[in-house]
This record gives sequence, structure tokens and C-alpha cells, in this order.
Amino acid sequence: MMTVNPQSQYERWLNDPSIDEQTKKELREIAGQTGEIEDRFYRELEFGTGGLRGVMGAGTNRMNRYVIGKATQGFANFLKGVSSSPSVVIAHDSRGNSDVFSLEAACVLAANGIRTYLFRSLRPTPQLSFAVRDLKATGGIVVTASHNPPEYNGYKVYDKDGGQLVPHDAEQVIRQIRLVESFDQVKRLTQAEAEAQGLLVWLGDDEDQRFVDAVKAQVVQPELIKNGAGADLGIVFTPLHGAGSVPIQRVLAQAGFAKVSVVAEQEQPDGMFPTVKSPNPEEQEAFALAIKLAGETGADIIIGTDPDCDRMGAVVKNDKGEFVVLTGNQSGAIMVQYLLSNLKKQGKLPANGAVIKTIVTSEMGADIAQSFGCEVFSTLTGFKYIGELMTKFEETGSHDFLFGYEESYGYLTGTYARDKDAVVASLLICEAAAYYKSQGKTLYEVLLELYEQYGTYLEKLESRTLKGKDGVEKIGAIMNEWRSAPPQEIEGVAVTRMLDYAQGLDGLPAENVLKFMLADGSWFCLRPSGTEPKIKIYFAVRAGGLEEASSSLKKLVDAVMARVDSLA
Repeated sequence: MMTVNPQSQYERWLNDPSIDEQTKKELREIAGQTGEIEDRFYRELEFGTGGLRGVMGAGTNRMNRYVIGKATQGFANFLKGVSSSPSVVIAHDSRGNSDVFSLEAACVLAANGIRTYLFRSLRPTPQLSFAVRDLKATGGIVVTASHNPPEYNGYKVYDKDGGQLVPHDAEQVIRQIRLVESFDQVKRLTQAEAEAQGLLVWLGDDEDQRFVDAVKAQVVQPELIKNGAGADLGIVFTPLHGAGSVPIQRVLAQAGFAKVSVVAEQEQPDGMFPTVKSPNPEEQEAFALAIKLAGETGADIIIGTDPDCDRMGAVVKNDKGEFVVLTGNQSGAIMVQYLLSNLKKQGKLPANGAVIKTIVTSEMGADIAQSFGCEVFSTLTGFKYIGELMTKFEETGSHDFLFGYEESYGYLTGTYARDKDAVVASLLICEAAAYYKSQGKTLYEVLLELYEQYGTYLEKLESRTLKGKDGVEKIGAIMNEWRSAPPQEIEGVAVTRMLDYAQGLDGLPAENVLKFMLADGSWFCLRPSGTEPKIKIYFAVRAGGLEEASSSLKKLVDAVMARVDSLA
């Protein structure tokens, strides 16, 4: 982290002639507020697991067009060092200022002689990944803060393969950003100048349809869907005010799903996300309106996507007839089972098939994949690592990528993109639901069958939000305490191993993550978030039934969180 003197940085912004008057007015309103000034200026936003992300407003520790401009100038300098004629694709979601920040980035790139392709309105993040590959661009940018609260925005950077930057490249970009010492070093053309010089190119409907076609190509049993199963499945869909509405409705319709009801109150883009506390498909509260509509329509499945449409959550009826949100691990396991079992039936399962997951993802999907003869790879948290491994497979021909996923609701099948895609995930889980319905089964019943076959896997994620400079220090102290004094046992179960990924284990990049393995096969993992002021704690158990697994999970969570909270 780059540490600076907050007050001097505050005064520097007030006296900088390149800062506009409206921004300075916002800063004058906090004059004398030491805590607020410190929070806005105690550091500069840096790239984490998802690039830049922060609260919008004036300051070095805020998302604004000056921070965007500086980051883009650094990215431009990086690109010109790797290509003689670089080009970039930019997309954004429905958040406030996303369109403004996108255009700002485009105008800075144009001033550096870099041709930029820009969508005229919001698009899903995975479409950006696809477009970088489709247009053979040198890089990409997405302006989004995923499912963060409305006051946040972010800026993610992609490489020529369509994947988010991995640490080696991100560090080079950060180095270039730091060399931009003042805002007058940021080059910028006006929109009109960039367009006139052919350096700002607006993307149209053709690019949208190519993305839709690439997603549709991932359907496993197209004839099954077109011959009645698609028309028989009742679907409720909510884009949660984000970028998923148009592409998902288009893909489902063109694939053959005829009974799709959209939650009207959440269909239109709105960066304030007025109908939910958080636009996060991991949370049941976000599905309240969708569950109500599903009850009215008799739907079989509910799907919801986050604002930039890279995460998908599914809701199904359990054995009591109640709607429940499947966890990311559960949805992933169901999709792995559906995909691999049907590829095998069709004789299309490759001998060198690969499934990729992260180190905090359940082992259930891995067990399923291995039962079909597939090799399973584990990466650090962040889909960029999955994308990086996909590209290595493509370059070496060592494996055929089949499916990649992480517990945080990110999935991908197909090689058209290098980021998680809620569009293809929505298509695949609806196809699975239609297939199993044709066999007289619900997805929940399929899940129970998988538990019977592979064991009952249950997982849980806890997190603690610790904001500001003090929060950063507390998170560091928590990690240091667990690392220096690891537990010998948890609730009478021996801790058999501590995996410290800061040491760069298993050939993975070094990252501040601790994973503790227990004698009964359970595990838990501590990881500071790279995009939010949080520490995340992941838990997983495997038992012989739901009751036993639930009890074991509760004991593990309670014991670990008691120690975490004593340090927070």
C-alpha cells in the first residue's frame, strides 16, 4: 500500500489547477474534518483481486475521474510497452458515474494514440472479456463494483486474452501509475476529438449478437430444449437493476426457453438499486420480489444476476416446497454433474478434460469431476487465475477446459471468454433444470442424490467489515495472530496442517491467505478481501448426512469466529 500524508494530499488537491471547481467545492465542505480527510487521502487506491474499487467522491482513496484518469494513463504507458499498436475495449455496468468513468478512460487512451472500442450503454463484464478476444484488442477495462453498495464503483483491467490482470502484470501497471505524479501528466482528448481521429469507436448490435451466439454454443442438449423441455420449464429472472436483463433474456429466448418471467421492479438499470439492501445474488433477501413472482407463476427455478452480470444465483424449491438459494458450491456441483454426465453420454467427454476451481471452493465438484475422469486444478481466489490457466491449456494443448467456478457464484463453460459469466451460467443451470424436470426431478432432489453418492458437503462464508486505516491494521493483526499462533485443535478436532499461501504454495503466486486442515476432513480459511474492507473466513465440512454436517459446521464456525472477533 502506498501511504501518504492525508492533510498535505488534501491541500495539494485544493491547490491543483487541473482539479475542477466542483471537486474542490466538495473538498472545502470537509475542511477541518480530520477523520474524513484522513479516510479520503491516507492512501491511493491500488489494484487488488479486482483492480481499483472504492467509494465515489473526491480524494486519492475515492473513485473519481482523476483517479480513473491517472490509472488509465498508467495503463496506457504499460500497453505501449507491450504493443506497437495497442487497442482497448471498455464496458461498464449500471452504477452511478460508470458511463462517465468509461468515457474518461476512453478519452485518456485516445490521447495516448490507443484506439478504444466503447459500448454505448451498459454491458455484462463477461461480454467485455469476449469482446477483447473477438476484436483482438490488447486489453480491456470494465467500470463496475460488482455487488457492492451503491456508493461504490470500480475499475477492472484485462489483458489481451480477455482475463483480468494477474499479479505480475498488475504490478507493472501499478508501477506505471505511480510514475504519473500529477494530474497534468494525464493526457486527454475530448470525445469529439477522439471520434474525429478514429481513436474512439462505438460498438453496435453486431458485437452483441456475436457474444450471444458464443454463449448459445455452450448448450449441451439443444434438441432437448427446442423439443419441449425449454417450453415446459418455468423461469423467473431478476437482473437486480444491472446489466444482465437484455443479454440473458435474449440468450434464453433464442435457446428455446419460452416461459421466462422477469421481475418488473428490478428489470431496468438503476445504480441506486432501490428495491434491495444489496444487489447480491448470494443473499436470499435480494430474491424477495422474485420469490413472490415465482409463487404467482408457479416457476420451477429463479435466477438472479449482480449489477455487472458476472455472478449468478439460483433459487429452487427444497423438499418442503420452500424456495431456497443454492450456494455457489451447490450450483457449481449440479452444473458439473449435468455437464460431464451428458458429455459422457454423447461421447464428447475428452480424455484430457479439466475442471478448475479455487482453493476456497468446495471439494464436492472436484470429486464429481474426478469420478468422470477429469483432472481438477485449484487456483487462488479470483477468476483471473482460472482464466490464466485456461490460456495455458490453450497454448500447450495439455487439457481441454470444461468448467471453471468459484464459491462466490462465478462460473464459466466454454473458451469464448476468460472471466466468470452469469449469462452462460443462467443458460446452463436452466438447461439442467429442464433436463432433470423431464426426468421428474427438481434440482434440489439432484443435489440430495449427489450428497448420497459423494457425501454431504456443507460450506459457509463469514466476513467482518473493518473500514478505514484502523480496519486495515486490524485485518493485518488478525492474519498475523493466526499465522504466528495457529490452533492445535478446534472443538476437540486436531488441526493437521496450516497452509500459508503467502509462501507461494503449490506453484501458486504468493497471497496473504491461511487455510487450516482438520483431522475429520473439514477446513477453514482466512483471507483479506482484495476489493472491500473485509476479512473473509471460509468453512467447509463433509459428513454422512445433513444433520451431522450442519452440526459440525456450526461448531467449527462458532469456535473460529469467537477467536476472530476477539481480535477485531
